[in-house]
Amino acid sequence: MAAKQSSRPDIGSFAGLAISLAGIIGGLVLEKGSVKDIAQYTAALIVVGGTVGAVLVTCPMRNVFSAISYTKAIFWEQVLDLEGLIDEIIGYATKARKQGIVSLEVEASTIADRFLNKAMNLAVDGADIDELKVMMELEIEQREYDAEEAAKVFESGGGYSPTIGIIGAVLGLIQVMKNLENISEVGHGIAVAFVATIYGVALANVFLLPAAAKIRARAASESRMRELCLQGVIGMIEGSNPKLIRAKLEAYLSNSKPGTRQSRQQRAAA
Repeated sequence: MAAKQSSRPDIGSFAGLAISLAGIIGGLVLEKGSVKDIAQYTAALIVVGGTVGAVLVTCPMRNVFSAISYTKAIFWEQVLDLEGLIDEIIGYATKARKQGIVSLEVEASTIADRFLNKAMNLAVDGADIDELKVMMELEIEQREYDAEEAAKVFESGGGYSPTIGIIGAVLGLIQVMKNLENISEVGHGIAVAFVATIYGVALANVFLLPAAAKIRARAASESRMRELCLQGVIGMIEGSNPKLIRAKLEAYLSNSKPGTRQSRQQRAAA
């Protein structure tokens, strides 16, 4: 039976945002403040608009659009039964060892996962094991590269937004200084001016920087699954005993939690 892949809401992302906002607003209220104190649409316009503009200047449009497409990965996670995937691969390996890998031609064409489908079809077509390994590893690396570029877009936004918030605060102070004759309004004006700083720092640390980290975690998880598939197909081509292939693939189960394995790029940089 083929392993089933589905998606579900990432409770961690939704809960994290909710808890962060609740903590910030709750702390404000406990300090005798009011939500109205930080509800400034002009400050939001300065911070969001300035941050988006800075990101567009920094990053190529292709990377920006890629980052937008990766936004779904922040709030939705792909759920794959790795044990089911291993069982599926071992089923193919058992048949390949008994009847030859060419006997998998029909099964290979019906595999739902695009990566495993491609690797299996190359194997059935008689691709050299070294060439197959190079091709599929290149695809893994390219996917990791795309995810890293998308993460850098969010990361760059997280670097700019606090500074844009300071710019917003300075703009607010300029308006305050223009009305010093009305001293009763100065304190209120200064308080409002610093709302932009709050928006900039919060946007960076509550969403943009965590989003970059989440995209990298998703990419690492996906790469782990693809490496598992590749190792299984290589084992089939080599004619290895299915029990040995299973033992090798089950090593990936112990590393199935996000963050327990580094990406290829991270390992290369280490």
